[in-house]
Amino acid sequence: MTIRWTLTRTAVALALAGATCAAPGFAAAQAAAPAASKADKPAAMTVLPGDDFFAYANGDWLAKTEIPADRGSWSAMGVLAEDTNTRIAKMIEALGAAQGTSGDARKVADFYAAYMDEAAIEKRGLAPVKPMLADIAAIKDKAALVRALGASVRADVDPLNATDFFTENLFGVWVAQGLNDPSRNLPYLLQGGLGMPDRAYYLENNTRMAELRTKYQQHIAAMLKLAGFDKSDERAARVFELELALAQTHATREESADIQKSNTVWTLKDFAAKAPGVDWNAFFKAARLSGQERFQVYHPGAVTGAARLLAHADVAVWRDYLAFHKLNGYASLLPKAFADQRFEFNGKALTGTPQQSVRWKRALAATNEAMDEAVGKLYVERYFPAADKARVQKMVANIIEAFSARIDKLEWMAPATRAQAQAKVKSLYVGVGYPDQWKSYAGLQVKRDDAFGNAVRAEEFHYAQELAKLGKKPQRTDWAMPPQLVNAVNLPLQNALNFPAAILQPPFFDPKASDAANYGAIGAIIGHEISHSFDDQGAQFDAQGRLRDWWTKEDLAHFRAASGKLVAQYNTYRPFPDLAVNGQLTLSENLADLAGLQAAFDAYSASPAGKAAGVDGERQFFTGFAQGWRTKMREASLRRAVLTDGHAPAQYRTYIVRNLDGWYRAFDVKPGQALYLAPQDRVRIW
Repeated sequence: MTIRWTLTRTAVALALAGATCAAPGFAAAQAAAPAASKADKPAAMTVLPGDDFFAYANGDWLAKTEIPADRGSWSAMGVLAEDTNTRIAKMIEALGAAQGTSGDARKVADFYAAYMDEAAIEKRGLAPVKPMLADIAAIKDKAALVRALGASVRADVDPLNATDFFTENLFGVWVAQGLNDPSRNLPYLLQGGLGMPDRAYYLENNTRMAELRTKYQQHIAAMLKLAGFDKSDERAARVFELELALAQTHATREESADIQKSNTVWTLKDFAAKAPGVDWNAFFKAARLSGQERFQVYHPGAVTGAARLLAHADVAVWRDYLAFHKLNGYASLLPKAFADQRFEFNGKALTGTPQQSVRWKRALAATNEAMDEAVGKLYVERYFPAADKARVQKMVANIIEAFSARIDKLEWMAPATRAQAQAKVKSLYVGVGYPDQWKSYAGLQVKRDDAFGNAVRAEEFHYAQELAKLGKKPQRTDWAMPPQLVNAVNLPLQNALNFPAAILQPPFFDPKASDAANYGAIGAIIGHEISHSFDDQGAQFDAQGRLRDWWTKEDLAHFRAASGKLVAQYNTYRPFPDLAVNGQLTLSENLADLAGLQAAFDAYSASPAGKAAGVDGERQFFTGFAQGWRTKMREASLRRAVLTDGHAPAQYRTYIVRNLDGWYRAFDVKPGQALYLAPQDRVRIW
């Protein structure tokens, strides 16, 4: 809901050293040069914690750290993910070399090895994609076009768990329980069809976006030319105009985050009446959804808009559109020139990343996407001790108890609302490390010499797995992310949390570290995910995951007013003179940061270690929290994150401490310091 993941697909956003902020004193604090200090402690700096807590806690790291050439950003999470991925890649390579490797492990090893075989990919040239391009070229009329668009649909979006709205296909499908009916799964239909990250890239009227639009059109032309299309510039211009028209029908990111605007259920008959111009029976038959009576239409305006465009379709332009997106989507599995061209735009232009990742990193990412839990099972068998799982489970229980206690103490909340809130807390399913049941990949065919075919078959296999859920009862214990991902998630429809094994490592969880450091780092993340059940989106779902209003009128008014103060607080943060943080877009994450950090602090304070350590322990707690968000980002990546990411940049996430009384006590923060808020101005909700 907004972004449930602690780390998004585009990576957690961050702060650039030297960025400016609206509140006085922040820019000067960031510019202060840190003195040398031990890497695991805050730098001894001229900056005070109360002027810029992010710089105080991370100054030494920021001064010494360079963003790797193949990254748009770098962070504590990025470092941990890199180390974890290195171990996993070596593990897969060893499995591939071992003669006794069999079952899913052999499939993982063969998928990875096929992707790594660049010579074989280069030798095959365009042969793997030619049948797809031939099918597209054979589209002669609108009926065939509609069937082709339906057949392209995949389960490649997730609006609530991952806030992932992006698909290059015309629509994306997500399968989950209905917003109003937790007893059955429904297909969710989301807007798609763009090659750039969001409608804002097509519609915003400024120099930077205009430059990106020019580069994108050049990218379309270059990809078509590489594939042998004539008049590639003219074709690219028409494809871009088609995408521009699609973008004009799309909901904004803020609108997509408003679950009430997305709570639209259509029957199959509704599509003909509300989105005329398309043979929807043919479309859904091609998409393997013809047996569905009801659809959760997440973006009704985009569905209606796409139908309007198809009603007057220029079939030739749509053919070029489909051909480009097929080439763009599979570029890394085609000759090197295609992969390089895709990176030229998606990497250099969009994120400012100067260098493409080495092949093994891309191979591992593709393998993780194709067989996520097969890789995850291998990972936890080798790298996740049972003792770590037990200790984290205990921390989770303590923080849930602390959150529950906070609910009981809320003076503004009526008994009826409190009872509903406690029901959510008491019935949370918390998955730690890995799922209770693993996915089966028995039906997936993987060939050691067919990288392209492996990827296509994996996409289709995943889609079939998701469609199979439509005939089954929703399962609260299903996981939304694999164990080897450095991340965590709240699943609002399931009233559940996932804490994958890979994030349960230093610097977030360290069995050798103090309770103060662990509660500040992983404890704050645990609290964050718990609190997502009570952010502006999560608070609209009950204990069964049903979207319904369980608040009294007065309680809801209080909650919205307090949330509005947090929106206003974050609107003041300005990474660039021409671009501010969007407090409404980032509200869900900011609410979860606030309530989660407070619950983790309460749990730590109530622990034996917290009672014994006093102020020194409190300093370790808050410093551990801030150091978990140490991040640097290139300008293009930061701008993209501010525009499209539901998380505030990491620097400003750290500033949530200014709303906690305990932070003022721990660091003796005084009036006049840049982050200081008078007690009555501190946002207090849960």
